[in-house]
Amino acid sequence: MAMALKYLKKDGDNMDLSLNTDGSSRKKVLLASCIFMGLAHILYLKRYIQGVLYALIEILFFFLSGRLLNQIKGMVFLSTGYKSLATFRLIDGLLALSIVALFIIMYVMSVKGAIAGYEEFCIDGRTLSMHESLKGIGGRAFPFIGLTPMVVLVVFFVIVPLIFSIVTGFTSWSLPDHMPGAYKTSIDWVGFKNYKDMFFGGDKQWTSSFGSIAIWTIVWGFCSTFTCYFGGTVLAAFLYGAKLKSTPVFRAILILPYAIPAILTVSVWKNLLNQSYGAINRTLVELNIIDASSKIPWLNDDKLAKVVCILVNMWVGVPYFMLLITGQMTAISQDVYEAAKIDGANGAQTFMYITLPLVLYQTVPLIIMSFTHNINNFGAIYFLTGGNPQTPSSTVTGSGATDILVTWIYKLTMNNMFYNKAAVLAMLVFIVLAPFAIFNFMNTKSFKEGEL
Repeated sequence: MAMALKYLKKDGDNMDLSLNTDGSSRKKVLLASCIFMGLAHILYLKRYIQGVLYALIEILFFFLSGRLLNQIKGMVFLSTGYKSLATFRLIDGLLALSIVALFIIMYVMSVKGAIAGYEEFCIDGRTLSMHESLKGIGGRAFPFIGLTPMVVLVVFFVIVPLIFSIVTGFTSWSLPDHMPGAYKTSIDWVGFKNYKDMFFGGDKQWTSSFGSIAIWTIVWGFCSTFTCYFGGTVLAAFLYGAKLKSTPVFRAILILPYAIPAILTVSVWKNLLNQSYGAINRTLVELNIIDASSKIPWLNDDKLAKVVCILVNMWVGVPYFMLLITGQMTAISQDVYEAAKIDGANGAQTFMYITLPLVLYQTVPLIIMSFTHNINNFGAIYFLTGGNPQTPSSTVTGSGATDILVTWIYKLTMNNMFYNKAAVLAMLVFIVLAPFAIFNFMNTKSFKEGEL
């Protein structure tokens, strides 16, 4: 610092506040802006408003630095004698790190702003007047000023919770031995132990449960997407090609399962499929199709329950795809169908070689989006089976035969309080699904044609 201040001085003890237009003063401006935020703006560029704002930010940061340092220290040393809950200290530490990161970003912006201001000085040969400085803040700097509140909100309400869930996977936060108590804690950092237990056989029960649930999650996502898309395509093709006067009536009836909230639909199916008192089993008994002593365990048999989940999801999801594909079909030119008819193509050939390829081309992004939705389709599983029936490892891991990753995460946090294991699974789901979301976003028209 002393050497930097000495460099800024010239002709004895007087500091030279003049700038050269040949670029030779660049180092002086850079040093001043690095010594203190806004210093170069005030001393050399005469942009007093920007300089004062930057200086106030650094003064405020220095005023809070002691507290921020204590919060970061409390996060690093989770299990050492602090009279506050470890989870609160973990959040406070992440918030402190976020503030430090925002301050560093602002510091870099101030340095770059000073250099850019000096380059403008070299071109114009003069500093900006107060009026021009205010006009610049309302012009080029306006987008940054307008976006600042949103960036702050995103940092504290999106990024910080996301990082909190990630770092929880590196702690021992779980029942029964590692829960924070009043003014004491046994939570500590455990490194990659939770990841080892879950993925690499560190704990065979957890690894086995994860393997079976991960496989079923992929199967569930694929089957749910394929069946809904296929069923919607068949219904849309039938109603579009039938040319009946009552087609709108049939379409309105078929859309009802989608119009009704899914949680109500799934709850109704749960009651209908109940093994003991469900209407379906009772009807089959009354019709003498099955015996009263051997009712079908629709939701109590692990294999049958998985099939039932897929079929019930079809009831909810097929109308959605029927609407989408009907819209795509109406966009296909009738001239194409007329040409196919002249060439002697029948209805099945027209559908297979004209309708389906054109519709499939337009709906591939929707299929990908539907697959990612079904991977995280919490309601279709939880409100129908609750993840049941139980498995041999349910008492340890809390997993059920029909659980997918998202329902298992919910049960681990809300029922079993294995927050560290749930955080590990949440991190995995994020890593797997984020590329799909990014792919869909990058293929949107707004991304390709917009200016980011």
